[in-house]
Order: sequence, then C-alpha cells, then structure tokens
Amino acid sequence: MSPFGRDVRAGLGREGQRELPSIYLYDELGTALFEAITLLPEYGLTRADERILRLHAAAMLDRLPGSLLVAELGSGSGRKTRWILEALARRQAVAYFPIDISPAALARCEYELASLGAVSIVGLEYSYLEGLREAVSRRREGQRVLVLFLGSSIGNFERGPAQEFLAAIRAILAPGDALLLGTDLVKAVETMVLAYDDPAGVTAAFNRNLLARMNRELGAGFELRCWAHEARWNAAERRIEMYLRSMTGQRVTIPGAELVCEFAAGETIWTEACHKFEVEEVAAMAASAGFASEAQWVDPEWAFAESLWVAR
Repeated sequence: MSPFGRDVRAGLGREGQRELPSIYLYDELGTALFEAITLLPEYGLTRADERILRLHAAAMLDRLPGSLLVAELGSGSGRKTRWILEALARRQAVAYFPIDISPAALARCEYELASLGAVSIVGLEYSYLEGLREAVSRRREGQRVLVLFLGSSIGNFERGPAQEFLAAIRAILAPGDALLLGTDLVKAVETMVLAYDDPAGVTAAFNRNLLARMNRELGAGFELRCWAHEARWNAAERRIEMYLRSMTGQRVTIPGAELVCEFAAGETIWTEACHKFEVEEVAAMAASAGFASEAQWVDPEWAFAESLWVAR
C-alpha cells in the first residue's frame, strides 16, 4: 500500500471527524489550482507576500552580510522568491535549493526562474526537513544559510506542531543562519472566509480535487458532484478550516486504501487548517524555537507579515 493509501485509510477509517493530511491537496492538478487561487481578488495573501518581498528584499539581505546559500521550503512556482534571488544576485553568485515533494512544482519553479542567470537552481524532491538537511550539507566554508518559508505555510500546522517544526529547523541550522517566515495575520472574519470560499469556485475545485486524486491514484469511487466545499472560521483556534461535506448518504470503495467508507448525509472530511496569527506572537514563536527576531515587515493592504529570524 502506498503512503497515500495508508494515510487515507487512517484518516477516513477513524471514528469521529474524518480527515486527510493537507499535503495531498497538492498533486500536479492541485498545485495548478492553488496557483489560480493566488490570482483571485479575494485571496490577498500571496499578493501581500509578494509586495513585501518586492519592496524590502534588499533591506532583508542587508541584515545578512556575507555569502548566503538559499533554501526554500515548499517553493511552489518560485514566483515570489524571484525578488530575494534577484537582490542577492547583485552581490554574489547564488545557490538556490527549492524543496518540494511535488516534482511538478519544482519543474515550474525552475522554469519560472530560468532567466536569472546568476542563480544556480538545484531542486530537491524531499520533505521539508530532509530537503533542508541536504541543502545545508552543501554549504561552503564560511557560508550562511537563509531558509525561506513563505506564504504562511506555517499556518497549515497545528500550533504545537508548528512550534516543534520551527525548533526542528533551528536544530539543522548553525548560529547566524536565518529564517524568513511568512505569517498571515488575523483580520475581518468575512475577509478571511471569502479567501477560502471564493465566488468563482476555484477553491472548491481545489478541495474536491482531493477526492478526484483518490479516484485516480487509489481507484476510489467518489462522485464529486455529491460533495460540497465548506470553509469555516474557528474563533477559538484562530484558523480557517476547510471541509468536504457529503450531500447525501453514500458508500465509497477505495481499493488502494483497502477501505470501504459509509458517509451519512451532512458528514464531513476535514482537509485543511489555515491558522492566523497576531503580530505580537510571531516574536514569541521565534524565541521559543531558538531564534532572535531580527526584523519584521507588515503589508499595509492585507494583514500579512514577513519576519526575519536569526539562529542564536
């Protein structure tokens, strides 16, 4: 049984709330749909992230003198990263290691950034921490590592595991290495919900593609028309939660997970959590993980922050 099949079996075969890891939303089609989401007027997060990087990349790098190796966790297409790489390439030849479990994302990243002549791109098809260890092992003597974790990807972790993950990044790094962390901030509830339930239905297609992926890869029998996309704000946890809701009672066989599921009308599958942050808590997260909070930039149009942390 594949890792995907095992995780589907564990998540859909459980008692109570059924759920699936959000990483499985990002197959080749899912990644393309997410790229489309970032262009929607309701989804201001990516544009805010890109504005900060475009306006402040040089100032960020000025705080990190000397030679830098750049590693990016979950690079996606690499479109936003261009601003950092272009600014750094003005002072040195750049070794850039995008890290992603999706080979399609890595291929798009290399295509997107191919015109940057002073940048050497080495895609690493690994999980985050495995890829970071590999990238760090390639640093030259005297070289510092700059890790990029953009787009508020940290928000997809539960808060406890997020803090553990940040500490695990720090454990791989040496003192003086740095992490540039994107965090989406709390804002009006209506604005946050619309960002994950757009009127055009692109996010709904992105969410339902997880069912289609189980059909394609695990031989499942999901009828996509029988499932509705839902996005909810959980005030207690300060997060948007995405679900797929069964619109009717149905029985679905998933051969690749050796599982048969009975879904009642109204029953849900939890597919993603997107935590939002307060500005003040980001510095506390840095200290807890073993970093010093060097600087922070907040977008004035969409509440989003980029924070530069330096390993103590």
